Amino acid sequence: MTRLLPIRLAFGFLFFWFALSAWAQVAVPDLSRRVTDLTTTLTAQQIAELDTQLAALEARKGSQIAVLIVPTLDGEDIAQFGIRVADKWKIGRTKVDDGVILIVAKNDRKLRIEVGYGLEGAIPDAIAKRVIAETITPFFKAGDYYGGITAGVGQLIKLIDGEPLPAPVRASQTGNSLESLLPFMVMGFVVGSFLAPMLGRGTASGVAGLGTAGLAWLTSGVLFSSLLMGGGVLLAVLLMGVMGRGGGGGWGSGGFGGGGFGGGGGGSWGGGGGGFGGGGASGSW
Repeated sequence: MTRLLPIRLAFGFLFFWFALSAWAQVAVPDLSRRVTDLTTTLTAQQIAELDTQLAALEARKGSQIAVLIVPTLDGEDIAQFGIRVADKWKIGRTKVDDGVILIVAKNDRKLRIEVGYGLEGAIPDAIAKRVIAETITPFFKAGDYYGGITAGVGQLIKLIDGEPLPAPVRASQTGNSLESLLPFMVMGFVVGSFLAPMLGRGTASGVAGLGTAGLAWLTSGVLFSSLLMGGGVLLAVLLMGVMGRGGGGGWGSGGFGGGGFGGGGGGSWGGGGGGFGGGGASGSW
């Protein structure tokens, strides 16, 4: 038992050291926007300009770039911190893995470009290293952090634009189309209700539905949403006739009130599920 005591003490010390190291790690902030500055180095206008530039890339190409500025990593290796950020943020698209994270530890004078799996061909480690050394750090050495970040982001965007990637999928396209076509749906319902006494409920609903779909398609060019609108008008006119026979009729209290097609604000932004494997480069100034 006496001989085992030093071994137990050694294991206990190692366990305590690893636990202390994990506890002392700088927390990865939550992701809510493309540019996260925990040092207030950038002005609100500069952040907005960067965000606009990055949003344009995402809309055009589908790829995502995020920028993170932290005061210090408290001794943690920036490559290890970058992996922790990548694991939590998941920048880039699922199965495309086309995300990039630019990390700046301002007080440590260190930075890193973390590259997703899908962009390791467009931005290999050697190129990421050159972007850091030749484009970003000259600005940082002069105290121009915004200039360095903007120049670096610009280089990364050029590299991504040259990479053949799947076209961006606009997840909110259908919802936005439906919202913009809502006036056609209301108009179709009114016309169908007006024609019902003259043409009959079935014929009127068909005319109103097809008319709504046609007008919506000519205006928006989005066939699926237009057909959806037309079908909705057709059903609404038919159901109004059924409800009218049961009593009550008219517009009633149901109508088109309530939830509708509200989009909701918020303005929050997040990663698309992209994966990272440690590709990229680190540097200092």
